[in-house]
Amino acid sequence: MPRPLGELEDAVMTRVWEWNRPVTVREVLEDLRRERSIAYTTVMTVLDNLHQKGWVRRDQEGRAYRYEAISTRAAYSAALMNDAWAESDNAAAALVAFFGMMSPEQTAALRDALRVVDVSGAPHGGGEQTAG
Repeated sequence: MPRPLGELEDAVMTRVWEWNRPVTVREVLEDLRRERSIAYTTVMTVLDNLHQKGWVRRDQEGRAYRYEAISTRAAYSAALMNDAWAESDNAAAALVAFFGMMSPEQTAALRDALRVVDVSGAPHGGGEQTAG
């Protein structure tokens, strides 16, 4: 199970995911400073920790690194949901309770997802896209 990201790790990863490109510590620092007072070394440590945990890859550029996400936020969220569901002793009841908490927007997203994936979990059409 992927461990849930801590609050600061999530703030850093949100930027890496949203920008969808290699980022420097300085770029993340400057954006974070719009919301909070934070030191360069703190952001550097968080990005290093995220690298050690396998969330980002890094490439050296001069004396600095550029960091890039290894997977998407959607994949992270899906893994957390799957792990939480696996912890339940009654998977069906857990799903019913979860669906009951969903907003209308989330319910619509679930319906859209079910149109894309069949019951076996395989994409419809064997993964091929059809012209529409």
